[in-house]
Amino acid sequence: MSHSWGYGPSDGPEKWCDGFPIANGPRQSPIDIIPGQTSYDSTLKPLKLKYDPSNSTEILNNGHSFQVGFVDDVDSSTLTGGPITGTYRLKQFHFHWGASDDRGSEHTVNGIKFPCELHLVHWNTKYPSFGEAASEPDGLAVVGVFLKIGAANPRLQKVLDALGAIKSKGKQTTFSNFDAKTLLPSSLDYWTYDGSLTTPPLLESVTWIVLKEPISVSPTQMGKFRSLMFSGDGEAPCCMQDNYRPPQPLKGRKVRRSFK
Repeated sequence: MSHSWGYGPSDGPEKWCDGFPIANGPRQSPIDIIPGQTSYDSTLKPLKLKYDPSNSTEILNNGHSFQVGFVDDVDSSTLTGGPITGTYRLKQFHFHWGASDDRGSEHTVNGIKFPCELHLVHWNTKYPSFGEAASEPDGLAVVGVFLKIGAANPRLQKVLDALGAIKSKGKQTTFSNFDAKTLLPSSLDYWTYDGSLTTPPLLESVTWIVLKEPISVSPTQMGKFRSLMFSGDGEAPCCMQDNYRPPQPLKGRKVRRSFK
């Protein structure tokens, strides 16, 4: 679909429904997680994340965020357990962040935003490809990780060091031998609900797994995120920030948690 979208006043989230009517659908993401209204589910399994560092291939500025891509035609970087059935392969991870440290995450907890949110995107291997999985109700599983201001995160630094080479839209470079598991917090306790992609085409195919425990990021490191550009070479410069969708109505969905 060629409908252009972004995060500005003319093409931002409040306008996405013009080109993508599913924006008003029954299972849109992100949401505000209200812990007191979630239910503990003893049948939820622990998450099993097995990531092979040799699967990381490239890092790309796609004009909306930057993403690190992975070889996804083998079962060496996978997500199993948790709320899902079967095996899901890691496709890519990306981030959403704000212009300041008091906003930037897509999911909120009791209405409170974090400065940044990491999304690790996986697809269900019972389907032939990522593209086909993305349009199925159980096609995708995304692990969300909040970043909070604190000490510098050395495990994030390799990613941030690569951003200088992909400052503008469309730039990409090789990014090899990265273990995505190092970006996870020590506790894998999570909330889960049925949702959607948070960017167009907003397909309602995502089992969301939002980790309770954030990882740290320093103010200087957050500055690196904000050094990227929405714009391409030769276009009017536009800093990449506030690239998040606001929380969407829950519409009767249940949010379960893996912890008491």
